[in-house]
Amino acid sequence: MIDLNTINLNRLTTFVAVVEAGSLTAAAERLGLAKSMVSKHMQLLEQEIGVGLLVRSTRKLSLTEAGRTFYEASRQLLQAAEQAIEQARSGRDMPQGTLRVAAPIDYGLIVVAPVLSQLRARYPALKIDLTCGDHIIDLIAEGIDVTVRLGKLADSGLMAARVDTLSRWLVASPDFLARHGTPATPEDLPQLPYISLSVLPQPAQFTLSDSSGNSTDVRMQNTVFSTNTAYATRAAALAGDGVLRATTFSVKEDVAAGRLVRVLPDWTQPESDIHAVYPASSHLPQKVRVFIDALKAATGG
Repeated sequence: MIDLNTINLNRLTTFVAVVEAGSLTAAAERLGLAKSMVSKHMQLLEQEIGVGLLVRSTRKLSLTEAGRTFYEASRQLLQAAEQAIEQARSGRDMPQGTLRVAAPIDYGLIVVAPVLSQLRARYPALKIDLTCGDHIIDLIAEGIDVTVRLGKLADSGLMAARVDTLSRWLVASPDFLARHGTPATPEDLPQLPYISLSVLPQPAQFTLSDSSGNSTDVRMQNTVFSTNTAYATRAAALAGDGVLRATTFSVKEDVAAGRLVRVLPDWTQPESDIHAVYPASSHLPQKVRVFIDALKAATGG
């Protein structure tokens, strides 16, 4: 087998140019090189492959029999290289393959899934594999390209891009408020029936602040419904079971439609960030980049 490391393949471009231009001078003009440099490349190429390729005379330049065969092979090789480069560039602009995404259940269903469907419509060669769950995904072990994480990120060797703001509202159904009364101050909250998302570090504790800078810590003392999925807490709130501390993205449409009502709307909770997290790499895959860009565009992040 020939050791290609001993051959400068860049000289193939010069050789093909010489054959197609018909002379060393014309090839030099086409390539933007000195005629002496083109001649040198041809001499070195013949030495490297050990075969004479060109027959030089004062009147014209012609190919040896080996040269004709080598020209056709070289031309096809260069065409294949050009096609490979174009295909790579096409892949850069038109992501292909399978994009494997993980996200929390509610954010995945409400925000991520529609964004992925839009990407599929834009890039038909892209396939989607979406995993929704409220546990921390091990990207490497589970073969995930990118995951969405809510709130503060733990230290890791992963890369992250902020895609959205994480904010929360206190909400309850109109029927619940009709039965229990509408709280007027944070002090009215603790004794009300409360719906708890058990996977939070402090499910029944939170801080509220008003526009004047006043801040108060609230500890709900009457949890009547506890579950490990945000989607189930929303269902309980819609059913009138209690007050819910919910992510804004999960209930804003319910509030707009009147199915839920904001409780103490003049009091806010601390905001944090939503990130797209992906393995560290010297080159961000195009399919991951277009997903992150699309998610930012959809959320205003």
